[in-house]
Amino acid sequence: MTIVPNFQTVVDPQKLEKLAEVAIKVGLRLEKGQDLVITAPIAALPLVRLITKHAYMAGAGIVTTFYSDEETTLARYEYAPDGSFDKASGWLYDGMAQAYANGAARLAISGDNPMMLSGQDAAKVARANKANSMAYKPALEKIANFDINWNIVSYPNPSWARQVFPDVPEDVAVGKLADAIFAASRVDLADPVAAWAEHNGNLKKRSTWLNGERFSALHFTGPGTDLTVGLADGHEWHGGASTAKNGITCNPNIPTEEVFTTPHALKVEGHVSSTKPLSHQGTLIDNIQVKFEGGRIVEANASKGEEVLNKVLDTDEGARRLGEVALVPHSSPISRSGILFYNTLFDENASCHIALGQCYSKCFLDGASLSQDQIKAQGGNSSLIHIDWMIGSDKVDIDGLRADGAKVPVMRKGEWA
Repeated sequence: MTIVPNFQTVVDPQKLEKLAEVAIKVGLRLEKGQDLVITAPIAALPLVRLITKHAYMAGAGIVTTFYSDEETTLARYEYAPDGSFDKASGWLYDGMAQAYANGAARLAISGDNPMMLSGQDAAKVARANKANSMAYKPALEKIANFDINWNIVSYPNPSWARQVFPDVPEDVAVGKLADAIFAASRVDLADPVAAWAEHNGNLKKRSTWLNGERFSALHFTGPGTDLTVGLADGHEWHGGASTAKNGITCNPNIPTEEVFTTPHALKVEGHVSSTKPLSHQGTLIDNIQVKFEGGRIVEANASKGEEVLNKVLDTDEGARRLGEVALVPHSSPISRSGILFYNTLFDENASCHIALGQCYSKCFLDGASLSQDQIKAQGGNSSLIHIDWMIGSDKVDIDGLRADGAKVPVMRKGEWA
């Protein structure tokens, strides 16, 4: 049996405590009496314990945590019968969906080894992901439709740290990754809660300006990129803190540097190249190049991980269409760090990006009152997946296109114009 080593000596306990406080007070803004569902890798137990403490200090009803473990996940791929990969624990996700329907908040701690499944059969990984996505849909809809307050934070799992910093001893790698997480999450500052209030204010200014412009499309140009992304009818830009349908204003992603909205699923044209690798289910997909026609990806190539990319695109009809477009300045703190985290929560905040798959209903004017049919009619996409990948850099320009054809500079060389 493998004993999980204790790396608390290299993870600053005061900053970890601040991260737990930020998760509850900024990320979730948990209300008194509200239940909380946490999912986390077992290596993140020290952070789970602190978050649970702060949740109860904030008046939580009951906190329930579900743990994942890398070795038990890998045991499935080594020993399970073939039919196992078409199954998922639907009963568990049904229970989560019921908890959210009853008002529970959701907090996910990320930190799994991004390359955990890199040595496994790609077909089995794809089958397991699809079965899991289908089973998870009732719970995911509560999150994607922003019915509840939810949040994601991260913990420096040693197996993740080794991937990010492969050339140093494991304890040094954990310490370096911890410091990077703390800096990106603003918990290395004297008053992180106040720092997040200021940051949310700045992101609000950006989204307010974009909402005032009412662009019909965005035009991206740069090396390997000439892409026009039509925006959904009645789209609305968001960034930083947002108010869920339950009335609670939360910060879903910590860290976050983006302002984002919903593209029109049928109005994306041209070609685009990725500017950073995408780490997806144990595979690094690099140098992605795709072509859109009528909103749909009709050609897709990658120098690495192309087979996995194409399996993702075949998940369902919506997997080849966009559900999100997000703007991030090249000078964002995560970009300046120069670190490739192999984790979308961080890497997407280093660069402008697009997401394949499911859209967010909150990115529509009066989105809380729209039915799924209305969202589709306005151009919103539906899918079992939502996968972000990076298309921005200091060589990419973005123009906003008005309905009359006029162009307005939005970004030049990766910075706000």
